[in-house]
Amino acid sequence: MVIDAISNGIVLDHIRAGLSLELYNILGLDSLQCSVALLRNVSSRKMGRKDIIKIDEIIDLNFDVLGYVDPGITVNIVRDGKLDRKFRVELPERVENVIRCKNPRCITSTEQELPHIFKLTDKENRIYRCIYCETRAKGRA
Repeated sequence: MVIDAISNGIVLDHIRAGLSLELYNILGLDSLQCSVALLRNVSSRKMGRKDIIKIDEIIDLNFDVLGYVDPGITVNIVRDGKLDRKFRVELPERVENVIRCKNPRCITSTEQELPHIFKLTDKENRIYRCIYCETRAKGRA
């Protein structure tokens, strides 16, 4: 299998195996007009198996989504065929409109225009709670 190198774009590397399709959907990459490559279950010395997403265009990404789904993803920004910037995303302190509150009594259930905002309350266990009703979000382990 041959996947061409990108000259201007983004490479999301070190994604836990099996999570690339979920990220593809959450980030809305299907609506892009550029090429997007999903590589699943790629061999990795560091992780055993990993996923990679290559986007053949530099776009704005919600790094909070990346950090919530899989903290530790490496983001590589490529310009003119060379690595311009590289960094790791971390678990965000707060996520907005990434998780939906499941509590039927939460104000977000009746006030549809309110954003769904969750704050990180336990970093070690990756626990997020709704800022309005304190309902715990389903965890991502």
